[in-house]
Amino acid sequence: MTRRAEFCARPGTRPTLVVVTDDPSNQSPKPGRASSPYDEPTEQIVRPGQTSVPQTDDDLGPDPAQTPAYAPQSSPTQELPTYSGAPAAEESRTYAFASPAPGRADNAAGTAVTPQRDRDETQRRGTTDLGLLVMRVTIGAVFLVHGLQKLTGWWGGPGLDGIESMMDRGGWDEPVVAGVLVIAGEIAGGTLLILGLASPFAAGALLAVAIDAWLFRQVASPGLQYFNPDGPELESVLVGATTALILTGPGRYSLDGNRGWATRPAVGSVFVLLCAVAAAACTWIFLHGGNPFI
Repeated sequence: MTRRAEFCARPGTRPTLVVVTDDPSNQSPKPGRASSPYDEPTEQIVRPGQTSVPQTDDDLGPDPAQTPAYAPQSSPTQELPTYSGAPAAEESRTYAFASPAPGRADNAAGTAVTPQRDRDETQRRGTTDLGLLVMRVTIGAVFLVHGLQKLTGWWGGPGLDGIESMMDRGGWDEPVVAGVLVIAGEIAGGTLLILGLASPFAAGALLAVAIDAWLFRQVASPGLQYFNPDGPELESVLVGATTALILTGPGRYSLDGNRGWATRPAVGSVFVLLCAVAAAACTWIFLHGGNPFI
């Protein structure tokens, strides 16, 4: 195969160099165009790392062997890392779609979960609150009726004029002051006890009145007066009932139902009880002139 160069030119144009070969497989160039070995390349460009020449569009995609696999986490809780030198923490991060903790509000439903301790306490009390309501209203009504009887003279009571002479005959040094204290304690304490409002102080005031009434019945005549017709049997019941109400609280069915002393009385109840006994003793000593301990 031989090659030779020839110049071809048309009238009015610049001459063009044409390479002519004797190889019959080569096609003759078109007039006015030079032939070049780059017009028909014999080599294909191969991508690095590819072993074959791509034939379709799918062959141009990424190599599956070089693509990392993605595995999503199945658990919504991510454990926190622990540090050396410190105890392992059992804390975890909880996402919004996780179940709420007991005793906290559920943001999705808008409801609150009642703690197990409060549910157990409610079930354990049973009818205790109902029993305290009955006893509180009964004892409060007894004191309230006696106070109104002394104040107004209703139901055969002495009234204000008769209460002074009655206290004077009973040996009180200050019959007017003693009468006013008894009436105020019975009416105010009885009303508050029925309502269940400030119940420890109301029961404490009624306990002081009941103790002085018991002493008044007992010292009226020498000896034990408990079984006599005018003995202190009623006053003994009232002393025990008011003491119990101070120690137990008024219960949930009261105006103090949401307070701690209504359902879980503790040291404060003992303090109120001691104050009531001290108030009764001081009243008897300074207004009656006797010794309540003999």
